[in-house]
Amino acid sequence: MNRYFIRRTLLAIPTLLVVSVLLFGLLQLAPGGPAALYAGPDAGPEDLERISRLLGTDQPAPIQYIRWLGGVLRGDWGISFRYREPVASVLAGRLPNTVQLMAAALIIALVLAVPFGVVSAVSRWRAVQYLASIAAMLGVSIPTFWLGMMVLLVFSVRLRILPSGGIATIGLEHDPVDRLLHLIGPASVLATMYIAAWSRYVRSSLLEVLHQDYIRLARAKGLGEWTVLTRHALRNALLPLVTLIGLQGGSLVGGAMITEVVFAWPGMGRLLAEALASRDYPVLMAAFMIMAVLTVLGNLLADLAYGWVDPRIRLG
Repeated sequence: MNRYFIRRTLLAIPTLLVVSVLLFGLLQLAPGGPAALYAGPDAGPEDLERISRLLGTDQPAPIQYIRWLGGVLRGDWGISFRYREPVASVLAGRLPNTVQLMAAALIIALVLAVPFGVVSAVSRWRAVQYLASIAAMLGVSIPTFWLGMMVLLVFSVRLRILPSGGIATIGLEHDPVDRLLHLIGPASVLATMYIAAWSRYVRSSLLEVLHQDYIRLARAKGLGEWTVLTRHALRNALLPLVTLIGLQGGSLVGGAMITEVVFAWPGMGRLLAEALASRDYPVLMAAFMIMAVLTVLGNLLADLAYGWVDPRIRLG
């Protein structure tokens, strides 16, 4: 297990290096640039050249990338064009909020997706199966921004149960109950699309596992249906879900972008939207690289979790 972990970690280094090259190249190909944004519509060529020189974007793309990579290796992610402060400081104020939102959304999605998938797989009532399928399709189809606005309209404006946005009420920043109330709305909206998709994976995987020979053997030995389901079938049926969660670790940050904008949640997703609008390349590179690291790390953790979910799998 230790050798497998070390080998996969070392393999992640060239993977992230290639990803950084591709991301940097794509940002360079984007039309316009930060100089034109800051100079304004009336700026002349001399103004654009002067601002580009100040921002460091006047150099060829390979030189800019080498300078960026050298700074990252030293722990320097550069200076934000928009906030005029180190990118690390900008991220430090946003990343914990996004981690909190992602963790809450992940817990909500798992707590609801697994039971929904199990019930729709083992239920003998066609009405339950149809309702589960309809709910899954609605969860995947409903746009995140629309659902977020509906949650705000119903629970914040009409019922006045949840706050209308932000991460905390002014003066109650350290109140855990107030922070929890602010977290419920965006976390539930972010978890909705994952609940729908993951419940379908659990259902299809569990239906396949329930027809395996070892499940018939467990029933023939006189084990109760609940024991067969929880101790034998469900653990093996969760393998595809473990893989899916690992691969979608980075996409949670991207999925949080719309949710954070709608709920004014000061996290990485909202920062990414602001950086895209202002062409803040240092912040964009840092945010995209964090998403890549989360994806690689999630994939690695998913592989390691295989050995716990299914003892037949040995990683070496």
